[in-house]
Amino acid sequence: MPKKILLVDDEPLILKGLKYSLEQDGYETDSAMDGEEALERIASQSYDLILLDVMLPGVDGIEVCQRVREHSNVPIIMLTAKGEDMDKILGLEYGADDYMTKPFNILEVKARIKSILRRSAPAGESAEERSVVRVHDLEVNCLSRTVTLSGEPIRLTAKEFDLLQLMITHRGKVYSRETLLETVWKYDYMGDMRTVDVHIRRLREKIERHDTPEFILTKWGVGYYFTDKD
Repeated sequence: MPKKILLVDDEPLILKGLKYSLEQDGYETDSAMDGEEALERIASQSYDLILLDVMLPGVDGIEVCQRVREHSNVPIIMLTAKGEDMDKILGLEYGADDYMTKPFNILEVKARIKSILRRSAPAGESAEERSVVRVHDLEVNCLSRTVTLSGEPIRLTAKEFDLLQLMITHRGKVYSRETLLETVWKYDYMGDMRTVDVHIRRLREKIERHDTPEFILTKWGVGYYFTDKD
């Protein structure tokens, strides 16, 4: 069954080019030209990935992303104008899994989409990855890609889950920002290291209960690691 992608952009030529190119690769696509239309489509249909422009008339891409994250973990790639650094960070703050700047290379877009969809799919994982990992009252199911804390479900984005899965299955191992970008994003990521910090901060906000982290710890000057204390 083909993967279904929602394309959201107010530029008809960009939508037309993306639609043609992605459908040539076997994807099924829908399109929307503003935030309201995008939200209506998302509410009525199921998508495997959303390609979402930041600058949209009416409801902008940041708000669309934020509202989608209230009820869905569908992977979201934000499209931003060149040099809009704050939009990049805001997009990630509100739960986007990745971003690309315009003008973009369609081959890179396809590579990003393929990478995220591959990471989001549970099929083909090893036995170790399929196991349920429990640390204190935090439980991570690597097959269903679900997380609970004290029995309560925790909603994570695809990249937040990838980071948590990597670290919780390699407890005590310290990962630099560079290594996390290479390992989790799975391609030559052109963003800056703040991307990792933003995702780690959002992950901590969801699973940590105190100012002093219990699970995801910082090795100052080196990187991040998951506690190895039982």
